[in-house]
Amino acid sequence: MIYRATGILLLIFGITTGIFAQKTQFTHQDSLRGSITPERAWWDLTYYHLSVKVNPGDSTFSGTNLIQYRVIEPNQKIQIDLQPPMKISKITQNGVEQKFARDGNAWFISLSKKQQKGEVLELLVEYNGKPKVSRRPPWDGGVSWKKDEKGRPFIVTANQGDGASLWWPCKDHPYDEPDSMLISVTFPENLMDVSNGKLIKLDNNNDGTKTAHWFVNNPINSYGVNINIGNYVHFGDTYKGKKGALDCNFWVMDYNLEKAKKHFEQAYQMLEAFEYWFGPYPFYNDGYKLVEVPYPGMEHQSSVTYGNGFKNGYGGRDESHTGYGMKFDFIIIHESGHEWFANNVTNWDEADMWIHESFTAYSESLFVEYFWGKEAGAEYCRGTRLNISNDRPIIGVYGVNYPGSGDMYSKGANMLHTLRQIVNDDKKWRKILRGLNETFYHQTVKAEQIEKYISSETELDLESFFNQYLRDTRIPTLEYAIVDNEIRYRWTNCVNDFNMPVRVYISGEMKWIYPTRRWSRLKQSGSYKSFEIDKNFYVAAFPITVIN
Repeated sequence: MIYRATGILLLIFGITTGIFAQKTQFTHQDSLRGSITPERAWWDLTYYHLSVKVNPGDSTFSGTNLIQYRVIEPNQKIQIDLQPPMKISKITQNGVEQKFARDGNAWFISLSKKQQKGEVLELLVEYNGKPKVSRRPPWDGGVSWKKDEKGRPFIVTANQGDGASLWWPCKDHPYDEPDSMLISVTFPENLMDVSNGKLIKLDNNNDGTKTAHWFVNNPINSYGVNINIGNYVHFGDTYKGKKGALDCNFWVMDYNLEKAKKHFEQAYQMLEAFEYWFGPYPFYNDGYKLVEVPYPGMEHQSSVTYGNGFKNGYGGRDESHTGYGMKFDFIIIHESGHEWFANNVTNWDEADMWIHESFTAYSESLFVEYFWGKEAGAEYCRGTRLNISNDRPIIGVYGVNYPGSGDMYSKGANMLHTLRQIVNDDKKWRKILRGLNETFYHQTVKAEQIEKYISSETELDLESFFNQYLRDTRIPTLEYAIVDNEIRYRWTNCVNDFNMPVRVYISGEMKWIYPTRRWSRLKQSGSYKSFEIDKNFYVAAFPITVIN
């Protein structure tokens, strides 16, 4: 879309020039949840064994979490998170019961054993309660106690944003992940649980219940851990990918089996496209799963959840308003794209959630490009600009569990699409996308790491570019005036030192110009018939009429 100048633009830009509504007062609990407290900083999480019994009869969870950690620096107090109404009943280390005290959602444990640097130790946390019920998953976190179309129990978790500690005790901050995890879920014997990783054992308990043991071989973010209990049937196949044979498993309600077998073919198309753009699927030894749930879907690692009705689009809508969004199932493509950006490359702080959502929203247009051509992908991306609010910055507030604007999706995607134009080398651009997944493989990262990497690989000074699109709300505006045979132009509505080059068409001829905040001049023989900015740049244009 080209932003053509009208008088209305002045009003729009006046509203959005850096003035935004944002939460400015944060609580003690916000800090306990969102910061690296002293009680978190001294230990490195290495392993979880989460064992939980799900009881549909009274909507309760009960169980244990064995937390293994390495001592970085000695300390005698450790923080574990679990939100009410869930409660911790007992904590032991080496069989010795430990004292603990609660501060809202945080539980502080006074360790009786002296903690020695370099030691690998374990805590066994016992807990129970009725977890928060999610009324509108996945946007409202918690547990959904639903019924399927045949009236049978359908129980699922989804807790991005609100936190995994809604239903299980953990180190509920994205900066630290376990190296591996075992998830053991006990449920009624006539149902099945599907969780992350690979199913390594299924126990019949001879008491009307079963226990499924799922092992995750890779680091996993806490919000990506999930439980899905229902009347599932399974089908699957092996995908011949970049790193060999990848197990692909699909779990759906029995009455949806036939339509799922056809519709979920898109998962293989997704793998083909994203392994091209981003590199090998990041979790080959855990496999890829698509799991039906009674809500739209979520990016649970190696257990991507799906509830889009086996239809293309997103709830019957085209997020791009172009027609291309109805050629694929938004949930399959978007939520699976998070396996690369969110589950492989994970934000270090919730303020940098854009690392998850901007790249994944952009992946939708790359999927379109892979199958329908470069211009189709670009048109899809440009079409999502209608979803941008420019209400507050894409980067949130650090240390208080506060992500940025929802513009991290469509605006973030268009930021990356704009950056691709500046790079102006598709082979290099693809190398950068793949390099991000390779360089930060299975890591938690900060915004400045991503920015520094891209700047280094492009050999461009992108500081003002990222400040403009990530930390400001304004759409950079190219003011220009045509005087005789001369074009004068400059950037306005932008951060200091903004100097992004831009591709323009002057009388139909493509040229690069290099505006700054100062007026520049471009002379050309002959008269100017037209002046247009390449529509792939997310900017605005404002012509100034010179009165002689």
